[in-house]
Amino acid sequence: MFESIIFKYLATFLISMTPIIELRGAIPIAVMAFGLTYVEAFIISLIGNIIPIFFIVKYIQPLFKFFGRFKIFKIVIDWATERATKKIQESNKLQNFTALGLFIFVAIPLPGTGAWVGSLIANFLGLPVKKAFWPLALGVLTAGIIMLTGTAIANGGIQILLQHS
Repeated sequence: MFESIIFKYLATFLISMTPIIELRGAIPIAVMAFGLTYVEAFIISLIGNIIPIFFIVKYIQPLFKFFGRFKIFKIVIDWATERATKKIQESNKLQNFTALGLFIFVAIPLPGTGAWVGSLIANFLGLPVKKAFWPLALGVLTAGIIMLTGTAIANGGIQILLQHS
């Protein structure tokens, strides 16, 4: 089962959609654990990490209100809300240069700076999907390129990456 290419693609896709892990974890896992090519890992992870942006920016508040009634979900919701609110308050760039701030925030591949928290920030700032999507998606693309390069270096495959481009 674990040898199936469909399983590897699906697992990579789902990992890249997972909060906190996102494509930052999906690319190295896909290349090093699943044996996917750098291009396969990058494209699948990129798509998987971009898809949640629309839904988070557009629909997260009603979901938070509904699931916030249940204690087990409330803990996670409170954590996510607090984290996004703190990032907004700490960053003048996010307040003054919203699109650029969101792009930079998501583009830096550090834990807690991915598309999920960036999308939450956009939602809490009241940005419409049209205004938030492209800075977030371009941030994911940039983080993906950084992670792809880092994975290639860590995997000793920078020459392979350059040869198969």
